[in-house]
Amino acid sequence: MRHVYVNGDFLPETEARVSIFDRGFLFADGVYEVTLVLDGKLVDFSGHMARLRRSLGELDMRFSLTEESLLAIHRELIERNEIGEGLVYLQVTRGAADRDFIFPQESTPNTVVLFTQKKAIVDSALAARGQHVVTLDDLRWRRCDIKTVQLLYPSMAKMQAKAQGADDAWLVKDGFITEGSSNNAYIVTTDGTIVTRDLSADILHGITREAVLHCASDLQLRIEERPFTVEEIENAAEAFSTSASGLVNPVVNINGKPIGVGKPGAITAHLRQIYVERSRASAI
Repeated sequence: MRHVYVNGDFLPETEARVSIFDRGFLFADGVYEVTLVLDGKLVDFSGHMARLRRSLGELDMRFSLTEESLLAIHRELIERNEIGEGLVYLQVTRGAADRDFIFPQESTPNTVVLFTQKKAIVDSALAARGQHVVTLDDLRWRRCDIKTVQLLYPSMAKMQAKAQGADDAWLVKDGFITEGSSNNAYIVTTDGTIVTRDLSADILHGITREAVLHCASDLQLRIEERPFTVEEIENAAEAFSTSASGLVNPVVNINGKPIGVGKPGAITAHLRQIYVERSRASAI
């Protein structure tokens, strides 16, 4: 049986409990991180913890656990659940208090929850085939740079994509792609330039995004961080997304139209290979 972590205790998942008054449940007043596990080790852990601190700060949410303590908890769960490859999910909320839009007293303890998922990530059938995506209006709140647990619209977008026979949705705001429902979005132009949205409140500042752009830079690939249109996707040579759970994931079809030759491209495949190699080497 899978073990989880709840507020200082490691428990079988069937014994885990969170208060019905928790603000994560009542107001989506919480943040989260998902860290990739390869070979039983954590990938980009410090980057995820730095983003966690930023998200907490943007929500004015105090939090006392140190990075060292969180690392120990992550490792304990990986060991208890025998995770060779998969994910560790961390959620922090403002805690449990009587329902009120006003934040509770600062002395209110956070709710801290972690759990693991075993998942084959590197050898992915979807990555081998390439994703089919559709475009939808970006109707999320205006602070997409904060990794909150407000994930209802991304979930609805994925379901709308599924209903159309696609794998995912890329979101459009003011005529330009922002990002995928749970990933950052990229195209590769016919001259080999990688284009992805520049950092702002419109997109999540992806940890995998940062690492993959470093890989692309080291490979001396040209990078443009700017908005791009659906028409640019249709005329691109390749497209892909990045995330902790998808790594570098090729996109081969947009709104029923093939991108490039309609198969995962060489630049995408090379970036995926390099990212996995570097992740294995640097994981802790």
